[in-house]
Amino acid sequence: MYPTKAIMQTTVTHRAPLANTTRLPVIHDTRGLIGAQPNLWERIAIACRAKGYSLSTERTYVHWAKAYCMHHGRRHPRDMGAGEVQAYLNHLAVVREVAPSTAKQALSALLFLHREVLRVDLPWLDGLRYPKGQPRLPVVLTQAEVGALLHSTRATPGLVLHLLYGSGMRMLEALRLRVKDLDLDRCCITVREGKGGKDRITMVPASLVAPLRAHLQARRSLHDTDVATGMADVEMPHALATKMPGASRQWAWQFVFCSAGYATCPRTAAIRRHHLHEANIQRAMRAAVVAAKIQKRATVHTLRHSFATHLLEAGQDIRTIQQLLGHSDVSTTMIYTHIASTGPAGVRSPLDRLS
Repeated sequence: MYPTKAIMQTTVTHRAPLANTTRLPVIHDTRGLIGAQPNLWERIAIACRAKGYSLSTERTYVHWAKAYCMHHGRRHPRDMGAGEVQAYLNHLAVVREVAPSTAKQALSALLFLHREVLRVDLPWLDGLRYPKGQPRLPVVLTQAEVGALLHSTRATPGLVLHLLYGSGMRMLEALRLRVKDLDLDRCCITVREGKGGKDRITMVPASLVAPLRAHLQARRSLHDTDVATGMADVEMPHALATKMPGASRQWAWQFVFCSAGYATCPRTAAIRRHHLHEANIQRAMRAAVVAAKIQKRATVHTLRHSFATHLLEAGQDIRTIQQLLGHSDVSTTMIYTHIASTGPAGVRSPLDRLS
């Protein structure tokens, strides 16, 4: 199921942005923009990086700022106020009928724009009405459905999907996994800077140890080729590239699931081998759902929900599940008690007791 050379398959790289991706300014050095009067979108990008926000958050904030300005006839945000913000939120809710979570995301982006970029005093914030939505239960697959789905996968995306279900990791946590954080002898993974910037430990399923060893062997051969051609550089977190010169070419820092080709970094324009693109995993998941004939709206994240639910159904305590998932509050993990067969879903209906 996991051929050794699976890593060499065709993958999506970062050479060009995806269809619905907001183009970001390439800023090699923020200090170089002082006195250069960057435009509004560049200022948003700089503010996001100063706060340590992720690339996806940066793209999202730039997208909503552009959409806000376009909705009001290309007016500059400094010339608008609470009325325009509320009008745009009403447009999203009434005309576009977006989900409350989407409206909250747009509002967060606009508040960041005014507070952190324009440095505008916002005494009118108290009057804004925040979009409110009700909590939704996640989609969960049965173990039979998960088995059929994973049986329909192959190559490196298939291995990633197996790992996501077997460990409960988020998709980007798995794709950003580095060799040094994968311990196959102890069957554990150290997740670095997960959601909220937290580290945690999760498991490696025993059934994946051999496939992962084969994958690492193929990955090491690819790294040796990169070293020989002088292209072994990999993206380093924070300022480690400066603190530890040469570490970016070491085997321990390489991404476990890397792209087949070299990619251009959207922030620095550096050309290097990046981790496998999310689109490859999402595409593999959609194809597997269709092949398994699953009639649920299952996404890659559904495997994480299924992981937690199936552990709960097997009798695992909620505290351990919380730690494996990396939830800050156990109340977040408790949502799976509403889905597991040991909870309300496992109660026998009185209709079934009628003779």
